[in-house]
Order: sequence, then structure tokens, then C-alpha cells
Amino acid sequence: MSNVLLLTGPSGSGKTTVAGLVATDAARPTVQVTTDEFFRAIRTGFVPPYLPESQRQNAVVVDAIVAAVAVFADGGYDVVVDGIIGPWFLPAYRAAAAEGQWRMSYVVLRPDLATTLERGLARGGVELTDADALTGLHAAFADLAELERHAIDTSGLDAAETAAEVRKAVAEGTYLLSV
Repeated sequence: MSNVLLLTGPSGSGKTTVAGLVATDAARPTVQVTTDEFFRAIRTGFVPPYLPESQRQNAVVVDAIVAAVAVFADGGYDVVVDGIIGPWFLPAYRAAAAEGQWRMSYVVLRPDLATTLERGLARGGVELTDADALTGLHAAFADLAELERHAIDTSGLDAAETAAEVRKAVAEGTYLLSV
């Protein structure tokens, strides 16, 4: 049975760095799927995914991501998915996991707002560095309701420490999602 780890949190929380560490040091064949790459594949007509008018685009991109994850997981690979995977996107992952019979964990990296802004604003390249957008995405993960136990406060942790926490909790089944 394949294991799928959905590693999420606001922009600047360290998702991609931590996912790379977790996937690279895995005991089984493991694939890292970085959801940002699916959004970057849209060359014409791209709408920033945090804007309200991106809803249709986001639904299509999530379907493509879930399909890719399913191919790897159904092929026997463990998969670490990093990206903005809010609770509102979980039904698509849950349906695919039920069909493919994977074991799926959901982990939200959630540093405090000051740490999120510090990390997010320090990034370069094509990464999101707009303070208002970073603040909005942080707020989107502030109240996870019944999924609150899936959050890790990473404010005082570096990437290696966070990866160790994630590995340990996933191994213990702490963040399993029902499918």
C-alpha cells in the first residue's frame, strides 16, 4: 500500500524544502510532487490562485495534481505532495485515495504570521512575496476546524527539525486522514 503525504501550509512555511527532505530520505521509493509546478505550467491565461476569479483554474489544476499523484501511488510509489492544499481541496484527494486504496496523511506547517512574512518576503524568483497575499494565505490556515490536530507550529523550527517532526508523526499515524 502506498503512502501519500499532503504537506501544506501558507506560502513561506517551508513546504517545498521540508517535502524535499522527507522524500529524499525516505525508506521506500518516493516521489515529490510540487503543486506550484502545475500552476506554473499555465503559460497563457494564468490567474494568481489566491484570487477569487481563479476558482475554475484551481479546480482544473487540482484535478491534474490528484491524477498525477494517483498514477505514482497506484504504481507503488510513496508520494509527498507539497503545496497549498487547504481543507477545501481534500475531497478530490480523499476520493482518489479511496479508489486507489492509499494511506494518506495531511500535515499543515503553520508558523506564526511574523515568521511566515519573514520567510515569505525573503524569497526570490517566482515565489509569492506579496505581504497581503502571504497574510491572506496564513489566515486561510488559521482555523482548520476538525483538522486542527494536523497542524504543526514551525515558528521555532528549521527545515531539518520540521522534516524530523513530520517523519515521526507520519510514521506514528498521527496525521492520517480518513478516506
